[in-house]
Amino acid sequence: MQAFSLAGSAALVTGSSKGIGLAIGEALQAAGAEVVFHGNTTRPAVLPPGSAFITGDLLGADAPARLVDAALAAKPGLDLLVCNAGSFFDRDFLAMGPAEWERTMNLNVRAVYFLVQAFAKALIARRRPGAVVIVSSTNGFQSEEESTAYDTSKGALVMMTRTLAQALAPHHIRVNGMAPGLIRTPLTAPWLDTQHAKRQHYEKKILLERIGEPGDCAGPTAFLLSPAAAYITGQILVVDGGLTVGQIGRM
Repeated sequence: MQAFSLAGSAALVTGSSKGIGLAIGEALQAAGAEVVFHGNTTRPAVLPPGSAFITGDLLGADAPARLVDAALAAKPGLDLLVCNAGSFFDRDFLAMGPAEWERTMNLNVRAVYFLVQAFAKALIARRRPGAVVIVSSTNGFQSEEESTAYDTSKGALVMMTRTLAQALAPHHIRVNGMAPGLIRTPLTAPWLDTQHAKRQHYEKKILLERIGEPGDCAGPTAFLLSPAAAYITGQILVVDGGLTVGQIGRM
């Protein structure tokens, strides 16, 4: 259906050198968008033909604006943005220090806020509509052991999605969120493959009885950016296989 097509659009996907971000970027390209992939390390070995890749850290004060400028130079039709870059730096709460806290907030919250701002300014200057998806997490709704700073940052993204949707609606820029549950990524794979009892617990708690894969997050994100979601803004789409639906799970 044309309503689900992204043909004629161009998208920047941050944190898309691997995992969820890479799957999202590939899905947007498959839906017809031109895609700018991004990572803070080396370029992935394989990217879709015609796409671009930008390497850059998002922690610097002017890094978000520089990334948007570079993405516009690569794809002048840029009108879609996926804020996926983020990470986990927590220790036990009583051992957490200012450095870990600030790194978490700078990458997971501040960088997203100013990335959307730079993107919106560019669209407004060109009088173009657009759409944003902010990737938060089910940790933005439910806390997790030894995850206090990360959970706080993801909760901030939930409210950021709503308040930026309100701020940018007059400029015809939609802002929605996608909140993954437990997804197998380079960050989660080490403990999923070694902590078998913990993994089995999650598999019983998740209604669909499996750990999610990065591709499970790709379609929902493409939908939120597409014309099919033209009347949706300020919403968070939870993609967790039913993890957060029940209180206890199967025994």
